[in-house]
Amino acid sequence: MSGGTGKDGKAGSGGASAGKAEGSAGKAREGKGRVRARSSASSSPSSYAPRRNAPPREPEPVGFAARPNPARIAAYAGLAVVGALVGLAGTLVQAAWFPGGLIIALVAAAGLFYGGRVLIRTQIGALAPAAGWFITVFLLLSGRPEGDYVFGDELGLILFMLGGTAVAVICATTSRVPQSAMHSGRSGT
Repeated sequence: MSGGTGKDGKAGSGGASAGKAEGSAGKAREGKGRVRARSSASSSPSSYAPRRNAPPREPEPVGFAARPNPARIAAYAGLAVVGALVGLAGTLVQAAWFPGGLIIALVAAAGLFYGGRVLIRTQIGALAPAAGWFITVFLLLSGRPEGDYVFGDELGLILFMLGGTAVAVICATTSRVPQSAMHSGRSGT
């Protein structure tokens, strides 16, 4: 049935045929909706609708409350070793090239701490390399029994210790990792 014909197949006049055309289009829309509803319900057994009878899931614990995972423990140990190596290299670099070496050493430590946080997605991911870094730097920069330091002058040592500790605290206490760093697949916020 076309839009310009009546029930008997003859062409109608102006207003009457427009009303009939709207009525038939409305029925066609209803028909399409019913077809869509039937086809989507029977197309696949696993629909995207949430199950209403399932009990709510508890969120998985994170951080120290999370269940021990051998791979995660190995990652923490590896990050602590890398943190110790970055601390050793930073101690040598900051003592050798004081103003520039200090900046390079602190940027390397910040990159490691933030990288551990993003990689592991927990605060412990930043604390593990920070612990390795801090222990190494503390042992290397503490005074010897004779009263002098192993590396560099006092100003560089103080700035390196305080700067690295501040960077570790900042990276470990950020509230959450940005969405873009977690590769969520969503663009934007």
